[in-house]
Amino acid sequence: MKKFNTFLMIAVAAAFMLSGCSGLNKMKKNASDIKYEVNPGVLEMHGGQVDLAINARFPVKYFDKKAVVVATPVLKTPQGEVEYKPVTLQGEKVTANNKVINYTSGGRLSYQSTVPYNKEMRVSELVLKMKASKGNKTVSFDPVKLADGVISTPVLLETLEAQPIVAPDKFQRIIPDTYQSEILYKINSANVRKSEKNSEKISKLKEEIKAAQAKDNVKFRDIKISAYASPDGKLDFNSKLANTRSKTAGKYFKKELEKMNISKASQDELFKMMSTAEDWQGFKELVSKSNIQDKDLILRVLSMYNDPEVREKEIRNISAAFTELAQEILPQLRRSKLIVDVDVIGKSDEELLSLAQSDPSALNVEEILYAATLTNDVKKQNAIYQHATESFPRCYRAWNNLGMTYLQMGDLNNGKRAIGKASSLNSKNAIVLNNEGVIALAEGDFDKAEGLFRSAAGVGNEVDHNMGIINIKKGNYSQAVNHFGSSCLFNAALAQTLNKDYSKALKTLDCIESPCAMTDYLKAVVYARQGQSAQMMKALAAAIKAKPELKQMAATDLEFGKFFEDAKFQALVK
Repeated sequence: MKKFNTFLMIAVAAAFMLSGCSGLNKMKKNASDIKYEVNPGVLEMHGGQVDLAINARFPVKYFDKKAVVVATPVLKTPQGEVEYKPVTLQGEKVTANNKVINYTSGGRLSYQSTVPYNKEMRVSELVLKMKASKGNKTVSFDPVKLADGVISTPVLLETLEAQPIVAPDKFQRIIPDTYQSEILYKINSANVRKSEKNSEKISKLKEEIKAAQAKDNVKFRDIKISAYASPDGKLDFNSKLANTRSKTAGKYFKKELEKMNISKASQDELFKMMSTAEDWQGFKELVSKSNIQDKDLILRVLSMYNDPEVREKEIRNISAAFTELAQEILPQLRRSKLIVDVDVIGKSDEELLSLAQSDPSALNVEEILYAATLTNDVKKQNAIYQHATESFPRCYRAWNNLGMTYLQMGDLNNGKRAIGKASSLNSKNAIVLNNEGVIALAEGDFDKAEGLFRSAAGVGNEVDHNMGIINIKKGNYSQAVNHFGSSCLFNAALAQTLNKDYSKALKTLDCIESPCAMTDYLKAVVYARQGQSAQMMKALAAAIKAKPELKQMAATDLEFGKFFEDAKFQALVK
């Protein structure tokens, strides 16, 4: 009897174990009945990530009530496997907190996850690995292929297309200059006194005019005679007096200019005669600067009254102050100003460029910075900016522009050194910040570059372009398109392609001034996305002809996946 009981217990246990395995094996056998929908059908990289969305539908009477299933999507590459996060499912009788799939009615699962992109994923496939367990028993299902992956067109981004900014010069070829003096008169008089003619101030003006006349690069622009009467006395009288002073000063000054061999014909064209009856503005300025008693009261009168006669009356009523005014202020207002305006004409472009290369020490900082812009030869620009940093080592613009030319020549180390020097001299300058961002991009530090570009916002279109590069990297394609605007550049076309604006992308690619192999390659991608086989083949052939190593890239680029079996495509990439 004891033996029989033992046998019965073993048989029951064996039956239980077999029933457990048979439930799992049945699930494994019928795993093909599970329906999967993967979005996107071919995985894509955006913003440095490969996103995955799976909708799974489990059939009725499939999922064992006591089973637990762990499902793990896996990207299989030639170099290894990359796992997405696993998801755990359970039957309705399992007492855990996982997604429940009903045995009788079946069920659905919506799954989303992401993994960082690496270049090995270009040639890969997405499989689903599942392991089911029930009690102590475990069964691994056969892997199920769900999708191909990964389209990685955003990696075509040209970070070296980032745009540095030149710090502008302040060069002016024509620099205005002014020489001036004045003639003072006795009260109510318009006669030019001998003492004024022989005064030091008039002598100095004549010397300045003689010196200008002797220079070939100084041209007389105009001569102004501006005569005034002091604001005391009747307005009509002062008006006539000021006009007469203008005439006497002009007559005197014209004779002096004739003595200096400035032709009379040119004088008539040069002279501009003006007069002011009562110089209240000059009066106010002199009083403001003086220490006259009741100065504030006088200034208040000027602000309260506009009528000149009322002003004069009110000021005369301040008797002590008026005495000081008559002695210190009013005599300075009885005058004619002699103003000579000239243009100092600088060196020609040819002279500047020649001196910048042969004798840069002969140029000032603005001239040498400007001279560098007169050639399109980046090596010559580099040499000129090098001279500029030697002659003007505290000029951040010279260092910035030197660094920019190094970047254009592909010399990142020297570019970084020079722009670093510019930053040490002017760390908050937006142009320098942009150029530091260009360096950060070249070094692959996109986060740092973005911060620098944001700090440089508004300094120029170059910053917008550079932010477009950042937004492609981040997967913000519509923002990138807005940043690039109508630029005819590769990255602009790439942003438009990734934003699925294919007609605009083709127009941009066609207007690029210096197209290259990658221009044609991106065209091929655009045509492939639109199913335009003939145009795609033509563009891809042009790209491969210009750069044969693109064959290998195209052969595994899933942008061309639908053409992989096409004989013409195979002939292109073999």
